[in-house]
Amino acid sequence: MSQPIKIGIVGVGKIVRDQHLPALAKDQNYRLVAAASRHGKVDGIPNFPTIEAMLDAVPELEAVSLCMPPQFRYDAARTAIEAKKHVFLEKPPGATVSEVEDLKVLAAKNGVSLFASWHSRYAPAVEAARGFLATTRLRSAAIVWKEDVRRWHPNQEWIWAPGGFGVFDPGINALSIATHILPAMFITSAVLDFPENRAAPVAAQVAFRTSNGLPVTMDLDWLQTGPQSWDILADTDAGKMVLSGGGSKLAIDGLVVHEEPEAEYPMLYKRFAEIVRAGTSDVDLAPLQHVADAFMLGKRNVVEAFFD
Repeated sequence: MSQPIKIGIVGVGKIVRDQHLPALAKDQNYRLVAAASRHGKVDGIPNFPTIEAMLDAVPELEAVSLCMPPQFRYDAARTAIEAKKHVFLEKPPGATVSEVEDLKVLAAKNGVSLFASWHSRYAPAVEAARGFLATTRLRSAAIVWKEDVRRWHPNQEWIWAPGGFGVFDPGINALSIATHILPAMFITSAVLDFPENRAAPVAAQVAFRTSNGLPVTMDLDWLQTGPQSWDILADTDAGKMVLSGGGSKLAIDGLVVHEEPEAEYPMLYKRFAEIVRAGTSDVDLAPLQHVADAFMLGKRNVVEAFFD
């Protein structure tokens, strides 16, 4: 086996503690050697207040995983790439499409790998759903992604700021799956519900059409109570497909045909190691482009103030 990739992590928050650190701890492709964060720290390794301080103090770093809010990711990624480090981008990969396009060019120029890590694409039943849809004719599809922001993002104000995505922070997970398993599609209309005291939407209803004119709808809600909904439904010639649980379970006409335990982040880091060693990049901007299109085409609807 090749020598472990020396990696540093930037932005030590909830997603890092819940997903990144456990995945890296079990992956022999990596050795976590440093962390940088304004507030959080990782035990057992050197910690720094900024990525610049980390890169200066730990020159042997080969890669960095960037997990800060998307509004701040471009500058950190550019700093790492210009220091000849491979870069793993937590989703969404940036605050704008043009930022990530520039990072792709910069990574190629500096001979390093860039990875846009759409974790939901690595949910266990996604490839099975893609395979099923490839064997039949799609008639229509619907995305229903409803969860409780108070449960999943407590006290995280950045998600409500401009560039913080609001309900499209989870919604982009749905789009990362949809753009992988469905035909090419384009937004035709959208209604975005903005709380009167927030700069990002708390709900959205989006209509798409596929390249051959089939309807796809998306219903996003960030104030869901009770059971959470992360489902993609498709009406096909071979039956009704339901990809549920954020991509963890696939059923056709009510019969479960694929279900496995979730292992998204271990799969992400496996993929990152593959592209680093192959000298390539993996940066698909389709999910982020759809979010940009929804904001561009969407009608803004002001709703009651939201409080955490």
